[in-house]
Amino acid sequence: MKRISVFCGSSPGIDKEYTIVAKELGQALVNNGLGLVFGGGAVGLMGVIARSVMEKGGEVVGVIPEAMVKKELALKELTDLRIVGSMHERKALIAELSDGFIAMPGGLGTIEEIFEALTWSQLGIHNKPCGFLNARNYFHQLIKFLDHMSDQHFVNEKHRSMIMVENDPETLLAKFKSYQHPDVDKSAWALNMLNT
Repeated sequence: MKRISVFCGSSPGIDKEYTIVAKELGQALVNNGLGLVFGGGAVGLMGVIARSVMEKGGEVVGVIPEAMVKKELALKELTDLRIVGSMHERKALIAELSDGFIAMPGGLGTIEEIFEALTWSQLGIHNKPCGFLNARNYFHQLIKFLDHMSDQHFVNEKHRSMIMVENDPETLLAKFKSYQHPDVDKSAWALNMLNT
């Protein structure tokens, strides 16, 4: 692994612990020799984690649509800032540049991005690790819902098991390094469910 994508809020959130954990994750990435790929924003947790990595001398690649640069939301002091034409291009390039995907506290965009990465993994489009850094149990209700989806047989239990959840950045990154993608054919599993 060379780079990890982090999806997180363009807001810092209400709890200062989110900012603390974003800084800890930035430090952990550098400690593990990993670069950061993120949405290129200067604000919120996005800006916090990028600055944390840069302060420790780590590589930071930002990918941001041109429309957001024009609104002066881009963090321009990056190792590598890539400006793209659309959100679709942004997500595709982030996926290409990243060897794993972490969601930190954030809003709708954060959830949409991590679930797209999870869906691609489930479909076998990539075999990269995906996880939630669950600062202050932010994702607690979402994790319960994922368990419910699996219990109701809308998500294969092996696909559910590939979704890592940790409160500590170093622990999550250690799991990423030892990650083995589950060998499950989603289509075959779905057909089998029809016959049971």
